[in-house]
Amino acid sequence: MKNSFPANRRYPAFIIGLFALLASACAHQSPQSLSLNETMDGILTRFYQDFSPEELKAATPEFVLANISEEEKQVMATKYWSFTANVPVIVSVMRHVDQTLVPFWLEESGFAKSDLTVTNESYSYEVWRKEFPAGKIELGVPGFENHRVPYFVSVGKADKASSKELRLTETFPANQEIQPMQKGSHVYTCWQLEVQEFPKELEGDILLSSNRGRPRESHLVNALRETLFPSSEKPDQIALTWSDDTRTSMDIQWRTALSATASTLSYWAEGNTDTVRVNSQVKELYDRLVYNDSRVNRHTAQLKGLKPGTFYRYQVSAGNEKSEVYTFTTAADDDKFTFIWSGDSHHSELWGDLIQRAEQKHPEAAFYSIAGDIVTNGLYRNQWDDIFGYSGDVLKRKPLMPVPGNHDNQDALGNQLYYDLMSYPMNAPKGIDPESTYSFVYKNALFLMIDATQSVEITAAWIEEQLKNSDATWKFAMFHFPPYNWEAPYYDIQEQWVPLFDKYHVDMVMSGHLHYYMRSQPMNAGQVVKDFSKGTVYAISIGIKSDPVDPAYEPYALVSENKGPYYQTVEIDGGELRYVSYDQDGAKIDSFEIKK
Repeated sequence: MKNSFPANRRYPAFIIGLFALLASACAHQSPQSLSLNETMDGILTRFYQDFSPEELKAATPEFVLANISEEEKQVMATKYWSFTANVPVIVSVMRHVDQTLVPFWLEESGFAKSDLTVTNESYSYEVWRKEFPAGKIELGVPGFENHRVPYFVSVGKADKASSKELRLTETFPANQEIQPMQKGSHVYTCWQLEVQEFPKELEGDILLSSNRGRPRESHLVNALRETLFPSSEKPDQIALTWSDDTRTSMDIQWRTALSATASTLSYWAEGNTDTVRVNSQVKELYDRLVYNDSRVNRHTAQLKGLKPGTFYRYQVSAGNEKSEVYTFTTAADDDKFTFIWSGDSHHSELWGDLIQRAEQKHPEAAFYSIAGDIVTNGLYRNQWDDIFGYSGDVLKRKPLMPVPGNHDNQDALGNQLYYDLMSYPMNAPKGIDPESTYSFVYKNALFLMIDATQSVEITAAWIEEQLKNSDATWKFAMFHFPPYNWEAPYYDIQEQWVPLFDKYHVDMVMSGHLHYYMRSQPMNAGQVVKDFSKGTVYAISIGIKSDPVDPAYEPYALVSENKGPYYQTVEIDGGELRYVSYDQDGAKIDSFEIKK
């Protein structure tokens, strides 16, 4: 699907409750004063005490309603969506016709189903209506299941003949998008679906668009998740990244159970007996639906002042528990290195096996990258646990420098777990979330790591600034959405970023998203050129199995394969580049060389 994500706030208002520690802090408040998120935390805390995981996994809407209080039910019916109207209004709730279960509050609160219908390009909606006097209007949750086509709302004057202008104020969520109810208006803030057909009764209404991810706020049916890799007091999920100079720094992250608050890292240069011990920065991560490990501590240590080209050993401690001793190497002052990248990993065990095979075959690799969609649901911490669990010891020895994809920022709900779990350069353009877009230099190469789910326009100016001020021999860009592809070309990226890649001669653009492999001929201004020195190579790869559909003909493609998973090595030796793509068995499927 074409990228239609707006620039996101780093802490979207309606998902803070997924990560905040709320239940204990709110114990003294009356149920009526609690928010929906606080109420959900309280319900789940009680459910975990009163019911087995098996009972909760089998929960139905009837089970939920039978086991929450009237006060909690009232919060569910009123604290999901609200606004104030200055005149009497008719509120229309557009509900997806394929959503089997009608939200419990809708009919109870006086809404009546009409015979009206609203459509967009993909879905049809039945219309439920109710008249309200001027004042505050409160609406309830879309249901207890995660039905990802939630209801949206239009509001019109009850007296259409009145000359008084309708105004809506005090909207919640606070970042509510308000549009006229007309053909072409967006139904969702994070999904390019537009109103197509609507009845005359809604003409002149104000449209309040929804967010496709909001049903998660009340998700209780088929909601529980289990991590296959629960935490303990022994440090685990140890991973390396860079947020500073690759020659003189290294960031090390790890996890402990909540009970292990104090944790330290010791490191020393090979052949040196002097050991440096540093305390970690600690953040508690809370995913209330991971029933077997909902709260963990995430630790970060940022090492500075290291020596270039030096082999270090390190060990993590928490109380009486210690990790194994692992190693890392800082970038040397030469121009020879190899990095490995893959397309979408989707927290797959298959990708974990792929990266471990890649490390065995190419132990010289300096770091790894993933071109987005690291996991399938970016706010599910158990899926990030899979990334660390399935990749073995690779990330303990080699930094991981990825970019987010649309699944990591699913439904435009933000990349919060990506930020919590990793540590990357804070040099994003203003208006783009720090660490989601960043650049770094490794030896004689510049890497532009771009979050393509955020503003293409804002990022364009940053790309030019980075390229204009770089004297790197090699220039690489990685982002999730491939500008050239057979299924849905990204014309906004072609228009705003590609001319900059041409102007400053980016050598390679690496992407994922479409689940197949493609490597283009050198391209300039959208056309194939004969010489690598005059064009950019565009590559798409996939770190899991390819989609079963064979891609259509692409006139710019030199190699196209549909038998993933694949990983790619890029070997730099001064002014020479050698690129090879491998399948999961280590067989070469593509290669080329560039000499400058």
